[in-house]
Amino acid sequence: MPALDGYTVIDLSSGIAGGYATKLLADGGAHVVKVESPQGDPLRRWTASGAAVDGDGALFSFLACSKHSVVADPGNAADREMVRRLLQTADAVVWSRGSSIAEAFPPAELAEAHPHLTVTAITPFGLDGPWADRPATEFTVQAWSGGVIGLGRGAPDRAPVHVGGQIGEWLAGTFAASGTLAVPSGLVDVSMLEAEILCLTYYSVSFHDALGRPFRDQRRLTVPGVASAADGLVSLGCGTAQQWFDLCAMVGHDEWIDENSELSITELANVHAEQIHEWVRQNSVADILELSSAFRIPNAPVGNGANVTEFEQFTARGTFVTNPRDGFTQPGAPYRTSPPLLRDPQPAPRLGEHTGRYRTAAGTRRSVVASSGQGSPFEGMRVLDMTSFWAGPSCTHILALLGAEVIHVESTARPDGTRLIAGVPLSEDRWWERSPIFTGLNTNKKSVTLDIRSPRGVELLHELVRTCDVIVENYTPRVLDQIGLDFEGVQRLRPDAIMLRLPGFGLDGPWRDKPAFAYVIEDCSGITWLTGHPDQNPVEPYSVGDPNAGLHGLTALLLALEHRRRTGEGVRIEAAMVDAALNVAAEQVIEYSAYGNLLQRQGNRGPAAAPQNLYRTRDLDEFGRPDDWVAIAVATDEQWTGLVAALGNPGWVTGEMATAEGRRRHHDTIDDHLGAWCGQRSGDEIVDTLWAAGVPVAKVMQPHRVADLPQLVHRGFYERVGHPVNPPARHSTLPMRISTLTGALHHSPAPLLGQHNREVLAGLGLSDTEIDELENEGVIGSAPAGLTIRTTKTG
Repeated sequence: MPALDGYTVIDLSSGIAGGYATKLLADGGAHVVKVESPQGDPLRRWTASGAAVDGDGALFSFLACSKHSVVADPGNAADREMVRRLLQTADAVVWSRGSSIAEAFPPAELAEAHPHLTVTAITPFGLDGPWADRPATEFTVQAWSGGVIGLGRGAPDRAPVHVGGQIGEWLAGTFAASGTLAVPSGLVDVSMLEAEILCLTYYSVSFHDALGRPFRDQRRLTVPGVASAADGLVSLGCGTAQQWFDLCAMVGHDEWIDENSELSITELANVHAEQIHEWVRQNSVADILELSSAFRIPNAPVGNGANVTEFEQFTARGTFVTNPRDGFTQPGAPYRTSPPLLRDPQPAPRLGEHTGRYRTAAGTRRSVVASSGQGSPFEGMRVLDMTSFWAGPSCTHILALLGAEVIHVESTARPDGTRLIAGVPLSEDRWWERSPIFTGLNTNKKSVTLDIRSPRGVELLHELVRTCDVIVENYTPRVLDQIGLDFEGVQRLRPDAIMLRLPGFGLDGPWRDKPAFAYVIEDCSGITWLTGHPDQNPVEPYSVGDPNAGLHGLTALLLALEHRRRTGEGVRIEAAMVDAALNVAAEQVIEYSAYGNLLQRQGNRGPAAAPQNLYRTRDLDEFGRPDDWVAIAVATDEQWTGLVAALGNPGWVTGEMATAEGRRRHHDTIDDHLGAWCGQRSGDEIVDTLWAAGVPVAKVMQPHRVADLPQLVHRGFYERVGHPVNPPARHSTLPMRISTLTGALHHSPAPLLGQHNREVLAGLGLSDTEIDELENEGVIGSAPAGLTIRTTKTG
């Protein structure tokens, strides 16, 4: 039986974010009733490639699988009453702007009138605050988030590039699904801006506050990144110093290895870029993939809508399935469970297909979620966190922020990798405690160090498993198998435990043991394909792959918790990073399969608005460079009218530009004139002028400066957290305000290495003498010892 069988969701949303949120709920077995205005969700008429739509667009058909459709006219009293009856019998509502029926039922009023409901609202900036009603598109929100400049993406001699594929919509939708399941009742106010900060930047505000410098101070191409081989594109990456050293050896230049270099690995790779790219050009994709796997260097073929379905890992695992109504190819669910908690997708509904069924239905509310109440949703739950870097810790961090006791397991030989990538000199006192990336991901957690290479360390880890409700891990698949902690081993220790595994490519298949970092996940899934300038190779986002995986893992975990609440059974979850990435990149495969159209990167243009681009202002950036930009996106004809008026009705504007099709034909001309207009003005002046005219616009923010944005200050997205080694720093919270929660979310700073060894081990019954012996034997500790991972300087 699906995990959410009997759970009813009313979908009052339009577009991708709400559609994806409710799709994830429907996949989990929820009964989703999509309430549409007579015109229908605009997504029914949407294709990113501009293909002619006969009936519903393919993306809508993917997102609406397993749902019902009801048409309601807000001007009709009987229809409004029908919607009220639906709300009375439901457990949750997912809401966004974009339809007249949604506007007739504002989310705050819904939550007040129906206190049993979880009401999840998805908006660009949040429901309240000075920007709540400002015009925006995903593109302009991404610029405000710092995600366009992000991790220094792209070459410095070109405009920075946004992450393509309307990625913020998918991320906000995933947060909305998990928020809906985590909160038994009340208002969940999801902000796309905050979601993109968490997923497209790397704790940049905390980094700057703690260390007094930005994570990156300029854009550089990732080398090798996506590179041209003899017969196509291939992806190679260096996420750690060790991987850089191995790359040097692989391309035959051991002399480049310098463990004491003042340059970061990114800077070193750029120094030798020409020779590295020449080596790549001389070899085939297949040979490079085989050789780099032997060297344990992250690698992948570069996926797009045309080729990704044929990659051997995905064919072996049956990753792609057929749409049950329209027959095109789409990705399967982003996670797999044992026992099965998901249902096979059912055909998407035609507009109003089920209206008659609900017009006269009465019914009573049947809630299957845990009873509602105040307080933290996960209070009383104990989580064993065997994760590192970004994907796994981002999942467990949300649990910790919402009340779970999270025990983060490290070892002195292999601390969490984020402790080692801040570029803090080893000569500084307790340098391993100073990484703001680690502190940003691990507040409210406890740290225990266990050497699982020793029998005693494994024995203690097994004892810890017995005490935990949830185990989360993102080791390579073979590690836990070797120490008896696969799911069968966990069940012997704790039959009702939920085990969330976050492998890169899955627990089986030919790529099972391939090294997985965010960038290669982005590369092979298609996310990278749509990012970059059209006349250059794609550019890796270098961010989305990790937090997106952690967030999808959280959604699966919430389904498993509901299953255990109902049955008492434990669950194994396999939430492969690449499966989550393929789902948020689904539109590429769907467009190619349904219409034969291969979506292409367009620089900073995009399918949802015209004009859409970045334009340089007259300002210098904070580093004194002429590299200050604004983002402008005109999504409607009305916004175009407002833009023209704000420009003073210039003579170059023609009547043909009054339509989106005409503006696309004249995009170059519009860009030239908008570029000249912006080049004479400051970013603040441009934003004030265009926002007043109703035009979506944004400053392209440096990510370490976003905490000062008035909207984020108003919503308290950042909280100042002290630390025993670092200065106090602002730390991000969650991209949603939850009405049932009050007060700060950060209750304790990120733990020092092994800080809670005595507390946790004493809880297992060990005496002080036994704990002292463990420390003397090196099974536990509080400082790095015999590191096998070299520290990495950022930049």
